[in-house]
Amino acid sequence: MSDHLTITPSILYFGTPVVLIVTLNPDGSANITPMSSAWALGRSVVLGLSSTGQGTINLLRAGECTLNFPAADLWPRVERIAPTTGANPVPTYKAEAGFAHEADKFARGGFTRQASETVAPPRIAECPLQFEARLLAQHESMQDWAGQPSRPLLLEVGVDLIHAHRDIVVPGTNHIDTERWNPLHYVFRHYFGNATNLGRNFRAES
Repeated sequence: MSDHLTITPSILYFGTPVVLIVTLNPDGSANITPMSSAWALGRSVVLGLSSTGQGTINLLRAGECTLNFPAADLWPRVERIAPTTGANPVPTYKAEAGFAHEADKFARGGFTRQASETVAPPRIAECPLQFEARLLAQHESMQDWAGQPSRPLLLEVGVDLIHAHRDIVVPGTNHIDTERWNPLHYVFRHYFGNATNLGRNFRAES
């Protein structure tokens, strides 16, 4: 008998770093999109985002963003903005899932705006690792999402500039000190840092 079970989890967030994407709304205010479907290849980062999310709409329109990587101890602030959306009115499917509109996610999460150097959206000062990036390409998911209120998009962004807090940089180098950098990870809707369960997302099933 096999030790493995065939299961059907509701999501496949098997363990990826949390990214806080900052974009600008049409009125110039900043929006924060918490997400965990991102991976890097060279100087590009591929982002998996909902087609109807305000951050996605902003990025497709303006072509700029910052990617901010919180340390594990910031998980309560990330969770504060997790059930919010910059969209107003809130799409029906999001309202049914427990989301509410929030015009100022920086204030809601207790985050501080930090000016960027090459793009208009600000960075999040509390995040030890920050990327300034521009949209390179948009890719459609090959899955059939007919009848769904939203579909996933794969957005490729090119990284222009990288900022790292001096505490996580090996002195005199351009290398991240991995003994000191403790990124926040999202594992099946639970927050982890250093393989320690820190808390649960509001939509976690258990």
